[in-house]
Amino acid sequence: MQTIHQNELLDQLEEKVDAHLRTAIGQLQNLPQAILLRPAGDGGWSIAQCLEHLNTYGRFYLPQIERKLASASPPRSAVSFRSSWLGSYFTRSMDPATSSRKMKAFKGHIPERDLDAPAVIAEFIQQQETLLKLIRKARQVDLRAIRIPISLTSLIRLKLGDVFQFLVAHDERHLQQAKRNLPQEALSKV
Repeated sequence: MQTIHQNELLDQLEEKVDAHLRTAIGQLQNLPQAILLRPAGDGGWSIAQCLEHLNTYGRFYLPQIERKLASASPPRSAVSFRSSWLGSYFTRSMDPATSSRKMKAFKGHIPERDLDAPAVIAEFIQQQETLLKLIRKARQVDLRAIRIPISLTSLIRLKLGDVFQFLVAHDERHLQQAKRNLPQEALSKV
């Protein structure tokens, strides 16, 4: 766990969310429903299911972050950020750069097979735009001072900086999974 100036952390997160938006808009948004709903070759989730899984997390976390940011006060001085051990653990376990371990989705976050794929993609794009706005708004607060309950239990609350890192790593993990389902011709157009 390293200490980082919070604006540097937010810059990194903003860059990643921007890349996620470009992927969703440039590679996924205009694909036919049949491709978006086709299960992975190994029997795993379709592209739409990967994004719907992420949408379930966005529906939980984004409103909470928005509420907390609306009532937060600005930091008194330049702020550095250091993840908690639990926040660091959650982020590392989701980040495809640090963990390739398969994980089972928690109840309430398992997507249906039959989805309205264009609506799922549209919601994902909207959520990424909201996340980007929240990250930008978070520059005015202390990422250590705001605590957000995790989706598994309201008894555990993570620092806002840890929640942002977890969400972005989780998005990256499942976007990579979704992109593995793209047909070769779709990959060559990008």
